[in-house]
Amino acid sequence: QVQLVESGGGLVQAGGSLRLSCVVSGRTFTYYTMGWFRQAPGKEREFVAAITKNGGSTTYADSVMKGRFTISRDNAKNTVYLQINNLKPEDAAVYYCAAVEGTVLYRSSGFYPYWGQGTQVTVSS
Repeated sequence: QVQLVESGGGLVQAGGSLRLSCVVSGRTFTYYTMGWFRQAPGKEREFVAAITKNGGSTTYADSVMKGRFTISRDNAKNTVYLQINNLKPEDAAVYYCAAVEGTVLYRSSGFYPYWGQGTQVTVSS
């Protein structure tokens, strides 16, 4: 069984930075394309970014996210990261990592069968 555990969330002032981590265990990490999603209170879960198995390709929700968010992975550590810079109050949400076998950079949550429990990001203005 694949297990995903996120960490790195917390309370940050607007303009600050965070690096979220997600450690994967249970199966070979390099089988999976990895994604990050977020869900704010009262809103639907939304796609943030995804990265292919070897880290060679990435995709982001939009150009704005691409400018402040960076997804990366360290296959030796079975870990995917999400660096968030210049945090804004609207970035406050629970951030989830997700895994799907294969090489397609899915942007829809429905394609990801494996999920972590989430890590809370709070941004103070």
